[in-house]
Amino acid sequence: MKADKIPNGALVVVADGTGARFFRNSGQNNEISLTPDGEFKPTNLLDEGASGARPPESSPKETDEATFAKQLSNELYRRAHSGDFEALVLMADPQTLGQIRPTLHKEVKDRLISEIGKTFTNAPITDIQKALA
Repeated sequence: MKADKIPNGALVVVADGTGARFFRNSGQNNEISLTPDGEFKPTNLLDEGASGARPPESSPKETDEATFAKQLSNELYRRAHSGDFEALVLMADPQTLGQIRPTLHKEVKDRLISEIGKTFTNAPITDIQKALA
């Protein structure tokens, strides 16, 4: 992916099945320079499953990841709808990305400019910037 594809002000979300970090691209002239823009942690995992309360026979890890995907998708919709970002980059491990993708609202999908299926959740900002460059 080329840096000129990620505009200044783009929201970069780095997620796994347990949480997400938000960054803004504050780079100028086709450079990527990420600035931290908050974190997202899921809540009420037992009661807010992808389709309601967790079924007793389901794997807690799978259900928690699906719930996280739904909650993150709702947060991204809230932010998109309020005009918080015009361009979005999603970076997540392939499984989490696969959980998030179908839950995204059209308003968020319309702003999604790139998906990167790799784990960068605990990576330093410099590594994330290199992956985007």
